[in-house]
Amino acid sequence: MPQQTATGTDRPVDLAEYNWQAHSVLVVDDEEGMRNFLERTLARRCGMVQAAADAEHAAELMARLHFDLLILDIALPGKSGIEWLHELREHGYTGDVILVTAFADMETAIDALRGGASDFILKPFRVDQILNSIKRCFERARLARENFVLRRELAGLAADPIGLVGHSPAIEQLRGLVRRVGQMPSTVLLLGESGTGKEVVARALHQTSPRAQRPFVPLNCAAISSELIESELFGHVKGAFTGATETRNGLFYYAHGGTLFLDEISDLPLAMQTRLLRVLEERRLRPVGSEREVPVDVRIIAASNRDLAAEVRAGRFRQDLYYRLAVVDIRMPPLRERREDIPDLMRHFMQQLSVQLGVAPLPLSHEVVSRLAAYPWPGNVRELRNYVERSMILGSFPSEPVSGADVAPLLTDELELSLAEVERRHIERVTEACGGNKTEAARRLGVSRKTLERKFAEWSEAAVADALERRA
Repeated sequence: MPQQTATGTDRPVDLAEYNWQAHSVLVVDDEEGMRNFLERTLARRCGMVQAAADAEHAAELMARLHFDLLILDIALPGKSGIEWLHELREHGYTGDVILVTAFADMETAIDALRGGASDFILKPFRVDQILNSIKRCFERARLARENFVLRRELAGLAADPIGLVGHSPAIEQLRGLVRRVGQMPSTVLLLGESGTGKEVVARALHQTSPRAQRPFVPLNCAAISSELIESELFGHVKGAFTGATETRNGLFYYAHGGTLFLDEISDLPLAMQTRLLRVLEERRLRPVGSEREVPVDVRIIAASNRDLAAEVRAGRFRQDLYYRLAVVDIRMPPLRERREDIPDLMRHFMQQLSVQLGVAPLPLSHEVVSRLAAYPWPGNVRELRNYVERSMILGSFPSEPVSGADVAPLLTDELELSLAEVERRHIERVTEACGGNKTEAARRLGVSRKTLERKFAEWSEAAVADALERRA
C-alpha cells in the first residue's frame, strides 16, 4: 500500500530499517500540517516524538526533555530556525539537527552548515528522504561513540591486556562471580590492592553482560585533576570555564548503553561524589555550564585499592555513595594469595610480549618459579608483567624482580616482619635504588606515583605520631 508523504504518495518504506526506539526527536515547524505529518511518520519508529510551532515553545520542551535529534524549519515566526540553531550550539546542545525549508539559496545553506546543521532538506520532500536523513544522523552519532571508545581501548591495550589467567582456587572463584554478576544490571564495587587486575575483571563483567555489544569506557579517577573531573565525566558547554573553547561530551555520553568503569573512585573529591550520587539515583546528568539535564543509561563498575568502609569512617568518602556502589562487592585476591598462578601468568605475558618486542619467550625453569613464588609482589600482577617484560628485554630472568636495583634479599630476621612492614621496606629500597625518583620507583613497582606518595605520607604521619607519643 503506498504511504502518505509530505507531497502525496511514494514507494513503501521498510519499517524494520527505520527502528529508533532508543531515540527521541523534536519537530519544530510553524505549519500544522507538516508537524502532524512528521509526528505520525516518526511516532511508530522513534521512542519519543514531540512537536512545537516556534523556537520559544521548543526551548521549553528542551528544558524538560532530552532530544537526540531536531527537525527544524528555517522560516519560523519570531526567531528563525538558523538563529535558534546558533544559540543551541552556543549553549551546548550536541545532538543532530536537520534543517528543512521551502526557500533556500547558497548563502542560507552555508549559514546552516556553519551553525552546525547535520543535514539540509528542501520542501516538499519524500518520506524516504527524511527517514534516510534521520538514519544517517543516528548512524553518525553511533559511530562517533564507538570511535571514541575504540581509541581509548587501543590506548589502554598495552597497559593491562590480560584476561582472567590462572587455575588457583582464588581465580576460579573469581571467574564464577564474574559469570554470575556479569548478567545482572547491578552496580559492582571491586576492592583490592593496586595491580591485582581490577580493570580486567571490570571488562570481563562487561563482556558477560547484556551490554557487551555497547561501549566499555574506563576512567582512572586518580589521574584527572579535581578541577577537570566533572567535565571529564559529564561534559561541558562552550564557555563553561576558562579554556572551554568548545562544547565537549563527557564519558557518560560515550558509555551510553554500556559500562562506565571508575577506577580509584576513592580519589574523587567529596563535591564530585555528591554529583555522582545524584546521577546514579536519578539517571540524569547536567553538563558543566548547561541548564539542560540529559538522561543516562550506563552501568557503573567502580574500583578502589583502599578500604572504602574505613574511608567512610574517616569522613573522606560519602556513606550514601558507598552503599550505592557496593550493591555487589568483589574482593580481588593479591598475587601472594594465588602464587600457583605465577607460571601461567608469566607464560601469558611472554606470549603477548614476544610479538610486541620481537623476541622469543624465555625458558621458565622450576628454580625461577620457586624463587619468584617466595617474593611478596607488592605491585601484584602489574609488577609481575613489568618484571617479565624487563626480563625479555635483558634476555634472562634477573635474580630480583626489581629492575637493575641493588636491592638486598630478605634477611633472616626480616622473615618475622609483618606484610605491611615488608612492603614498606621493599618500597623504600626500590625508591632508594632509583635515587629518590618516585616516578621511576612507581613504574618499577607497578603502581601509580599518587599511590606511592600516599604511602610515604602515611608512614610520615605515623612516624610523627609515634614520636609525639614517646615524648608524652
